[in-house]
Amino acid sequence: MTGWRLGWLVLPRGHLDAAGKLLEFNSSCAPVFVQRGGQAALALADSFVPGLVARMQACRDRLVAGLQRLPGVTVASPPGGMYAFFRVEGEDDSLALAKRLVAGHGLGLAPGAAFGPEGEGWLRWCFASRDPQRLDLGLARLAQALRL
Repeated sequence: MTGWRLGWLVLPRGHLDAAGKLLEFNSSCAPVFVQRGGQAALALADSFVPGLVARMQACRDRLVAGLQRLPGVTVASPPGGMYAFFRVEGEDDSLALAKRLVAGHGLGLAPGAAFGPEGEGWLRWCFASRDPQRLDLGLARLAQALRL
């Protein structure tokens, strides 16, 4: 459920009170429609999770292969999730690069610096797409941007 912030916590019973105190003032309840979506996702997981995993792997593999073909691009292939991190040789300011890519090429990527100092110089690309051809379009936009 991309973008729907819903989860649960598994911890030893002895930590419940401390976790409750921490969460009480640092989070709020997920909207009812998100809770109902979570219930449906758990009830129907066996019927859709295998297909979702296969689609995510195919999208990841397609994006990573496309990034690897671009000169000067280094990509870290993720073992799971829905994001790939990559860097462009000679581009050390991830925020400036992300702004340039969105303004000049319509390519919305997250700057690595948003994830801490270790992320500087990297960009994050979400490959969770129903249509893998959108990844190809993004790769073409990135290739065009790097040729300038």
